[in-house]
Amino acid sequence: MSDDNPLAPPPWLNAPPVDAYPYEESHDLRVGPKLHPTLDGLLPYVGVWRGRGRGGYPTIEDFDFAQEIRISHDGRPFLFYESRAWILDEQSRPVRPAGREVGWWRPVLDGERATGELEVLFSTPTGVMELYLGRRNGTQVELVTDAVVRTSTAKEVTGGHRLFGIVEGALLYAQEMAAVGQGLHPHLSARLLRVAG
Repeated sequence: MSDDNPLAPPPWLNAPPVDAYPYEESHDLRVGPKLHPTLDGLLPYVGVWRGRGRGGYPTIEDFDFAQEIRISHDGRPFLFYESRAWILDEQSRPVRPAGREVGWWRPVLDGERATGELEVLFSTPTGVMELYLGRRNGTQVELVTDAVVRTSTAKEVTGGHRLFGIVEGALLYAQEMAAVGQGLHPHLSARLLRVAG
């Protein structure tokens, strides 16, 4: 706003367009920005992973699924996490899209040093946002929910527990969930192979 004319449009209103986002993000440690040193313990997770798993819950029938997880960084002290899954039929053919989520893995720091503790955020398009606290032990990561926030129309999710590990070069995980009046029960597990990174 101008002192001369308090109702004048802001200077950015008629500014020229900007170029594309100028900073690179990478899931491949050979290209792009240098991995932030506080992420060294999570380095094995950076990449694109694809594979299959099995899901279920006391309130639904078991199902097979395929999944792709992309874990990338932009040089700052956090990882970006994106997961896409799809249901498979008995012949491993895609049936329909399934769960999606995005999030961030942040190491807890003591000054400039990672402590091994993690703060992890996951958000789904179905209106569930989860804050996990956890710990990295070697190539294993264990997370437990600290808080769950839901939109008014989202499924009732009240808690979760996730275990990730790099085993013989593959990304394995198991997820437990407390939802729709049920306590904590196994929900998803999968084995994913690195396809990029």
